Amino acid sequence: MKLEGKVAAITGGTAGLGRGIAEAFLAEGAKVALMARNPEKGAKVVAELEAEYGAGKAVFIAGDVMQQADVEGFVDGAIAAHGTLDILVNNAGGAGDLQPFQNLSDETFDETMKWNVYSTFWASRRALPTMLDKSDGRIINISSMEGKHGKPILTAYSAAKHAVNGMTKSLAREVGVQGVTVNAICPGLVITDIIKNNGPETAKAMGMEFEEMINTFAQEAAIKRPNTVEEIAAMALLLASKEGAGITGATLSVDGGTAQY
Repeated sequence: MKLEGKVAAITGGTAGLGRGIAEAFLAEGAKVALMARNPEKGAKVVAELEAEYGAGKAVFIAGDVMQQADVEGFVDGAIAAHGTLDILVNNAGGAGDLQPFQNLSDETFDETMKWNVYSTFWASRRALPTMLDKSDGRIINISSMEGKHGKPILTAYSAAKHAVNGMTKSLAREVGVQGVTVNAICPGLVITDIIKNNGPETAKAMGMEFEEMINTFAQEAAIKRPNTVEEIAAMALLLASKEGAGITGATLSVDGGTAQY
């Protein structure tokens, strides 16, 4: 029970990596607050989680991470529901409309920054006072290997994840002496529902079939396969736990050996 008595707030928490991290935290004794846009799905996920981990363990707060008021309201709601906040996982994010660089609109670029960078900034800024008051806290940003490298058609997304990594490193140095760690996890390819749903469009933009794209990305990794949700969640659990107290300002690749640093 590495997280017994701890409270975690997770954006994009009802599916994919967010739900996987929530389940890993709940299994170790934490309470969680989850944010996503769909209230019906949120209620269903909370019911499923509480059936497995116990009543009162999970709460859902509907909101859009591209809206500052929603993000700040989520953090406040998590604290109100569970009494405090120990762990923030900035998981929500995505690539948005994929276009060649010369066709990339201001609107798409702005949207991608809000989805990935501003949401992380807003949530972290709102959560920090509670963590600093007790000189203890964990901020975990879900970045991407695209925050270390880049791919054609993914310019806006890569720029956003590089920004998340830079924010992670700077904030870690600012608050480390006050007991708060800040880290980023950089996953490689993980076959989540969002990849299944949006992958064909991404593949088309890259001039590939979906299965060809998945195989191409997998072959870039040393392990020659996608990572799993459970592998990403295991790293999040380490960073959230007492054992992870000595890790901060890191951009940790969990990508099967795709990134070389």
